[in-house]
Amino acid sequence: MEITGLPAPVFCGVDWAEDHHDVALVRTDGKQVAKLRISDDKAGFAQLTALLSEHGDSQQCPIPVAIETSRGLLVACLRATGRPVFAINPLAVARYRDRHSVARKKSDAIDAATLANILRVDMAEHRPLPKDSELAQAIAVLARAQQDAVWARTQSHNKLRSQLREFYPSILVAFADKRDGVSSREARTILAAAPTPTAASKLTRRQLQALLKRAGRIRGIPAEADRLHEILRRDYLHQLPEVEHALGQQAAALVRQLETACANAEDLEAATVTAFDQHRDAQVIASFPGLGRLAGARVLAEIGDDRSRFANASSIKAYAGSAPVTRSSGKSCVVMSRKVKNQRLAAVGYVWAFAALTASPAARAHYDRRREAGDRHVAAQRHLFNRFMGMLFHCLQNDQGYDETRAFPNQPSKEIVAEAA
Repeated sequence: MEITGLPAPVFCGVDWAEDHHDVALVRTDGKQVAKLRISDDKAGFAQLTALLSEHGDSQQCPIPVAIETSRGLLVACLRATGRPVFAINPLAVARYRDRHSVARKKSDAIDAATLANILRVDMAEHRPLPKDSELAQAIAVLARAQQDAVWARTQSHNKLRSQLREFYPSILVAFADKRDGVSSREARTILAAAPTPTAASKLTRRQLQALLKRAGRIRGIPAEADRLHEILRRDYLHQLPEVEHALGQQAAALVRQLETACANAEDLEAATVTAFDQHRDAQVIASFPGLGRLAGARVLAEIGDDRSRFANASSIKAYAGSAPVTRSSGKSCVVMSRKVKNQRLAAVGYVWAFAALTASPAARAHYDRRREAGDRHVAAQRHLFNRFMGMLFHCLQNDQGYDETRAFPNQPSKEIVAEAA
């Protein structure tokens, strides 16, 4: 992102802490002209803005600010003022600190001055936080929270399944072929009613039918109840009665955790999709094959809606981690997958590419060509995701939807039609 306006005569560094922040101002000649410790409240922010105003801060030439985090009230308020805010990686700050002292001394005030000097020396090498719209920032909060909730749900499911293997094999057998396993609504309902295999074996067909109805099942209830009744009454190995009872109490607690995790994921998904539908970029993003509303919201959350954030398609590909990185030294040259990337965007990228294999014949043909060229499955998916990111950058810049014939021009349209048939 390019910074407009005249070069700033002063640079600000803020060393962030939980209850206070250290501020340092450095001139272009490297001399520190001010330092201050402010509280993490409204009064502290007023002190900071007053200090910046004393040293030439204005709307035409705002003083840029470097800080080690991209979150929090302080960062949000600084971004609201319209000034460029740079989130510097703490590891980079530690490496810059060694340029000024070999004694490895460290303090909050020194770190604040180091952050200011980073902007003074290498501001062009760092990217400021994007100027995303309020709705885009809200979508980012919801999409990331929903993704965290999904990960929490998976973790809760794995904990419960691991614990059930110790004493409750019948419930695992009953839902082994189900899509969500023991995290399905039906399994959770039965586990809540019968947390031990002994209690489950005593459930009648009518009770099982009632539990299935409570779980939301509509069709095939008698047949499913008969199947579960037969499985739960089979002869299995058992723990000692007292031990089984204790394990059942633990399982009930894990089921309640899983219920909460599932409810959180579902509620946040609904809120995320609702907010995504209101955004001006939703129609363009959702036009891509394999990219549903939830996945599209995750993509929008990570790339934002600031059109000047990425200079070209290569930048957004590198940010997503889909573009390879080359390590060359002398006669050695190695091309490998990128490790430093936006992990959330990279995670949704594989889901996007995988879903596109069935939603787009041209995408499937491109994947097959990469496989025939020697790529493994993950590498071929990553290459397809890389193509999609370049197309998405072009479509957003020109405010146009996805067009398969233009996206994959090397594949004849009749070939696409034949593959679709």
